[in-house]
This record gives sequence, structure tokens and C-alpha cells, in this order.
Amino acid sequence: MSVSLTAHQVIGLLVDPGSYRSHDEPAADGPAPADPGYRASLARARERTGVDEAVLTGVGRIGGEPVALVASEFGFLGGSIGVATAERITRAVERATAERLPLIALPVSGGTRMQEGSAAFLCMLRITAAVQAHRAAGLPYLTYLRNPTMGGVFASWGTLGQLVFAEPGARLGFLGPRVYEELRGVELPPEVQRAETLAERGLVDAVVAPEELREVLRRSLSVLTRRAVPSTAPAAGEPAERPDAWEAVLRTRRPDRPGTRELLRRTAEELVLLDSPGGRDGALVRALAVLDGQPAVVVGQQRRTGAQDRPFTAADLRAVRRTARLAEQLGLPLVTVVDTAGAELSVQAELDGVAIEIAHCLTTLLALRTPVLAVLLGQGSGGGALALLPADRVLAAANAWLAPLPPEGASAIVHRDGSHAPELARTQGITAHDLAAVGLVDTVVPELPDAADEPAAFCARLGGAVAAALTALTATPESTRLTARAARHRRLGDVLPPA
Repeated sequence: MSVSLTAHQVIGLLVDPGSYRSHDEPAADGPAPADPGYRASLARARERTGVDEAVLTGVGRIGGEPVALVASEFGFLGGSIGVATAERITRAVERATAERLPLIALPVSGGTRMQEGSAAFLCMLRITAAVQAHRAAGLPYLTYLRNPTMGGVFASWGTLGQLVFAEPGARLGFLGPRVYEELRGVELPPEVQRAETLAERGLVDAVVAPEELREVLRRSLSVLTRRAVPSTAPAAGEPAERPDAWEAVLRTRRPDRPGTRELLRRTAEELVLLDSPGGRDGALVRALAVLDGQPAVVVGQQRRTGAQDRPFTAADLRAVRRTARLAEQLGLPLVTVVDTAGAELSVQAELDGVAIEIAHCLTTLLALRTPVLAVLLGQGSGGGALALLPADRVLAAANAWLAPLPPEGASAIVHRDGSHAPELARTQGITAHDLAAVGLVDTVVPELPDAADEPAAFCARLGGAVAAALTALTATPESTRLTARAARHRRLGDVLPPA
């Protein structure tokens, strides 16, 4: 793994030419360090790097939009954080909060500065408190972890971004490999602390090459700072005809049926796809998107990738909760998309607590203060589907369905074989229209007769319905919306009178 770019280089990659202005004042060391060796190290670091501390701070523009920046300099004592460094970072964060600017942090560091001991270590609290105040003010705080980012920096302000990006191949972790080997007597496998490993586990939002970071940040900020405008999308269309339940199940299993990724690519004006457990071949899609003028955070199930269906795992469910909290922190509506053949069924899934994660997803979405819109796109099998359905409003494609088990599984329980699946599908009330009758689905979006045969038109129709629903939800006062959400879930399952 190569050492990251210098602080000046990474800032130069990101900001519009000529827009960067430094806010740094000459570093104030306070009393001269008692250790002459440390004094000499500081002097050599300043001479070698041309900077006076291990961090640069200032403001610039990305795509014309003003941002504040904090960039570490690894060449200065390994980017370590001393008291003066921490004060510079803290002032930069506080200034960004006061000026209501998005803040981009670009750490690269071995951690806190050992020569300054506990005083430097405790400064992580100082920085973290400033970051927390910035986030509490509803302002974006995005971090890009460079190679390496370790120790107290990784365990505090480096990973507190509402979005956390990382440099490819970067070493990211709490304990350095040399210290680990000294304390434990064995080597730490290098892949444990690699950026890609963390992304696969949902701990990093995306691994982004430095040359691609500017555009990712530009698109992210475009969503995060966008003011919602009323949707101009047409209504969903005429009420959809009721499909036969078993025919609907078969249609949602077609491999060419549009999934969450295709829906977003066809409908989003601005789109930032984030990493998920399992990477691009996993069963979860996470994204920032602008949908007909409506900025939103999206988390959806991707039933099929390649030639096979993907089970929904405990790690996916943890990522759903993390994404929901992200939406709430940013004050953006959350859109969940349901399309799954079911949660993972395995010994490992039991050990990972998949059922417990479903329960936590339910409580997280029910308590979320930001608007929640659920879209039942296709298959809705079992607890894996239910976990994404607590919402203020639910849209459903005409062929979509929801059941405790796939019809074959229900048949195995009731009839001890799978041959009665069509019969069970028709009697369990699983279709979108049936779900509307018991209070789950608010709008059924037509398919004519199958989304797989009209992917562009269907995605446009569903995208318009999503945007219209978001317009209505974001215009509703929070207290009114939360009261209605509680009442909605209190009566779920009761047969409603015809509209």
C-alpha cells in the first residue's frame, strides 16, 4: 500500500481551481517541549514538509458549492495529532458550524502523538465534541479515510462522518500492526484492516479512488444540500387490474424484472451508490438520490444479482439500520425498497442473530423521525421483507406480494408438500390489492401487465409515484406525520372499508 497524497495535493484534487483559502494561523506550541528530541523532530518535520503542523484547514468550492476542509499531512510526524493539531481541527469544525458549511475531513494519521502523551490523547474528545455539534446543527460532515488512518483518529473524528469514504487499499484500524504483534505475539493479517474489508462489512460507505473523489463528493453534496421542490410527476395512472396471486408470484420471479438498482438508475436525477455488505453482488442497495426534485436516502433489497437470488443477511439488516440513522441525521426522507426471496436461512444466520436484527430494524424504522416511504417492488417473503416495511406510506407494484413464507413454504406447513403453492397464494391475501385492503399499501402502481415487459415505462411510473409521495410526506408537519404513523400501525391487519 502506497502512502497517501500530501495534504496540499488532496485538497488540490478536490476544490475548484483557485477557490481554496487557508484558515490556518501559525501553530502555537505553548511551552516548548521539554524533550529536545521532540523539539528537533518538530523542526525537521516543518522543514521537510513545508507545513507547520500535521493538518491544514480552510475553505474552498466543489462544483461551485462552498465547503470547509480539514486535511491531514502524513509527512508531518505520521499525521499524528498533538494538542496544537487538535486545536486547529477543532477551530476549523467550529468555524464550519458557525458559517453553516458542509465539512470534508481527509484524515491520514498514525493516531495521537505519543510524545505529548495523555494530553494529546484526550484532545480526541475535544474534536469529537465539535464534530457532534456540527452534525447536531444538521450540517453534512463527510470523511475520506486515507492510507493509513489508525488509532484515536480512526476511533473518533475519522469515522464519525455521516458518510465515510475510504482510499483503495488503505490500512484502517484501531491498533497498528507493529503494536499488535508486540502485545499479542502474532502478526495481524493485513486484510483485516484493509478498506475493502471494512466496506464489505458495512463499516465504510464506499471505497473511492482519489481521482474519483471530487465527483463523488460533488454528487453527495448535491443531494445533501438540495432543497426539496414539489414533484411535477404525473399520477400513477389508472388503478391496476388485480392479477391472479400465483401469476403475480411467478412474474416477480422473472430474472429480467427491474430491481432496485435499475429503478434508481432509470429515475434518479442525481445518484450516489454506496457500498453494502457483500459489495455490488450483495442483496442490499444503499444510495443518496434526487428523485424528481426530492432528495432522499434510499435503502433497498436487490433480490437477484447475476444468475441467482441473494438471501438477506444479518449484516444487510445492520446496514439498513445504519442507513436509516443516516437519513435522520441528515434530515432527509428515507425510501425503503422491498424485493427479497427471504432472509438467510443457515446456521451462520442463526449465530449472527438474523431474527434479532429484523426486530431491531422494525423498531428503528417505527421510531425514525424523518419521513419514511416504503416501496413493495416485487417479492416480499418473510421477516426479511417485513423489516423494511414500517413507513408513513407504502407503494406497491401491481404484481408485488407479501407473505410470511414463499407459497411453497406455506404449502409445506399446511399440506406437508409444496404442490399446493398456487392454492395457498390465492387464499392468503398476499397481493398488493389484498394488502391495500388491510391497511398496508396506500397506492398500487400499474404494471401492463408485467414490469419485465415494459421496464422503462414501469420505472418512470413508479418513480413518479415515489416523488409524489415524498412531496406529500415532506410537506406534512412532523408531529402530524408521527401521530398518523402510530395510528397506521395500530390498525394494520384490520380489513378497511372500500375507498
